[in-house]
Amino acid sequence: MIQTPYLLFLGDAPDMLAAKVAIGIRDWRPENALGQFRLPGCGADLGLADMTLAEAREAGAKTLVIGVANRGGVISQEWKKVLVAALEEGFDLASGLHNLLRDEPDLVAVAEATGRALHDVRVPEVAYPIANGVKRSGKRCLAVGTDCSVGKMYTAMAMEREMQARGMAATFRATGQTGILITGDGVPLDAVVADFMAGSIEWLTPDNTAEHWDLIEGQGSLFHVSYSGVTLALIHGGQPDALILCHEPTRAHMRGLPGYPLPGLERLRDTALPLARVANPDCRVVGISVNTQAMAEQEARDYLAGLEQRMALPATDPYRFGAGKLAEALATL
Repeated sequence: MIQTPYLLFLGDAPDMLAAKVAIGIRDWRPENALGQFRLPGCGADLGLADMTLAEAREAGAKTLVIGVANRGGVISQEWKKVLVAALEEGFDLASGLHNLLRDEPDLVAVAEATGRALHDVRVPEVAYPIANGVKRSGKRCLAVGTDCSVGKMYTAMAMEREMQARGMAATFRATGQTGILITGDGVPLDAVVADFMAGSIEWLTPDNTAEHWDLIEGQGSLFHVSYSGVTLALIHGGQPDALILCHEPTRAHMRGLPGYPLPGLERLRDTALPLARVANPDCRVVGISVNTQAMAEQEARDYLAGLEQRMALPATDPYRFGAGKLAEALATL
């Protein structure tokens, strides 16, 4: 078990998007987010207290969590001095990066010398099966996006909170490092061997009661040439009964790919739905989730209203305005 509360390490993250792991913990488990530690030049700020390692330990922090999701998931050499010092100060370390803490000899040596733990949450710990495509009982909803980091996890978590408040049977199913750090369980999908990715999602969303909804955290995008494979594994392994389209309308291009413009929501619908119907012919697109954090409130409300009229689907920013419309859409299925 990863000990809480956390000191969230933002390192030299160039912007808030790069700190999405820390942001997710702050927003969904604020009781665990004691403070932040930033290197000079860091472009992210969670609005938490900036703490030294000593101050955070004095305040009760138990684990330094690497809250950055950089391209390739690597441990920067610029971070090493802090990570070593954190172990010596009495912290455990937790990371969701592809570059594993346990593969860094200097960190392993210090952890062994100080009796501290290294937690790599992006490591599959189950012998996942190959997908078989057999229909499972219960219901499943998957968030799919026009790009990476547009709010797919927030959508599923906001829907779980809203549905449970309404007395509906619903479970968030984490498929990435942030969701796993928040909930303590899930599948680190992008670290699963390719042949077993879809099977891992079948394992994650097993047979359930007829009225129960699994709310599957989306990953990547079918239109993102770097990460489309994980998205398709979710679509086929998840066998969703419902898709939620996710979008961030103020972006100029795909994240990390300046030569690729974002597709429109209609194109996302018309691409994702036929692929979903390969595994579940009855799948439907039931709603739209829009990340409006870069828009003024009235601008956001007007944009959502326009989407509803244009696409004949309920549209909301589930974190900002609530997930009621999306929960209602699932209640009718």
